[in-house]
Amino acid sequence: MRLFIGVEVDDNVKARAAAIGAELREKLGRRLTARWIAPENLHITLWFIGEVRDDDRAAAIIDAIRTPFPLPPFDLELRGAGGFPPHGAPRVLWIGVARGQDSMLGVYNELAVRLQPLGIEPERRAYSAHLTIARVKECRSRHVRDILEGFEADAGSCRIDAVTVFRSRLSPKGAAYEPLLRVPLQ
Repeated sequence: MRLFIGVEVDDNVKARAAAIGAELREKLGRRLTARWIAPENLHITLWFIGEVRDDDRAAAIIDAIRTPFPLPPFDLELRGAGGFPPHGAPRVLWIGVARGQDSMLGVYNELAVRLQPLGIEPERRAYSAHLTIARVKECRSRHVRDILEGFEADAGSCRIDAVTVFRSRLSPKGAAYEPLLRVPLQ
């Protein structure tokens, strides 16, 4: 089973982010080919675990997350657009976290404490909370970054009061995400 951990954004943020994606898709036109994330799949990833083939290992990961997080709920504001990696042709288009980045980092650090004893190490690059809106297949213009930087993207804000363990099911139509466990922030 393919697992990752993230936070869910509310339906209002999802709708606004999807509208931003549609507007960007039109504005970018033929400059790139991308798979745009369906509104129901919009979330902010905290930790990508990947394929877990052993049921006991999956259960150990879920058990490590099951205890409520000793962090208070917080407001997350999503604004601004950009792409990863930071230089060259983008492979991911995102909406940034304008408020709540420190709280997201706190949750990420708590996950590190819980997951590292299981041998699940953090990525080498620093954690940067963002809402992925598209995965770029091909970029045909060096002006995509200029368009992203000048783009007014405001997906609004929402309250984050839980961390979710997701199962990702891949298909030719894209991924579908199934929440397996929601753990409250306290």
